[in-house]
Amino acid sequence: MASRRAPLRVAAPGEKPQAKVRALSIIEAAEAGDPRALLVAMRGRVAKTVEDPNCPPRDLAALTRRLQEISREIEAIDARAKQEADEGDHVPDEAWDETAL
Repeated sequence: MASRRAPLRVAAPGEKPQAKVRALSIIEAAEAGDPRALLVAMRGRVAKTVEDPNCPPRDLAALTRRLQEISREIEAIDARAKQEADEGDHVPDEAWDETAL
């Protein structure tokens, strides 16, 4: 998947770097009500468990499968958002009618 970083540019004199955005915990993401943020937090938690050498082998297959499912769900949300953004760019202007006021 492609990175979502902004293109490089020259910083203006006196410009401060942007603060890094801290990843939300699963609880914070759930309370925020953002489905994508919740999936991202879950993906991080599941990935950490899969990578743990002490992860029980009986759980590894199910966790790996769930990690793939979560990644697909995030990609679907991103694709939908991109499609909606692309469709929004091509909305023609309507004719102005002063009498409608």
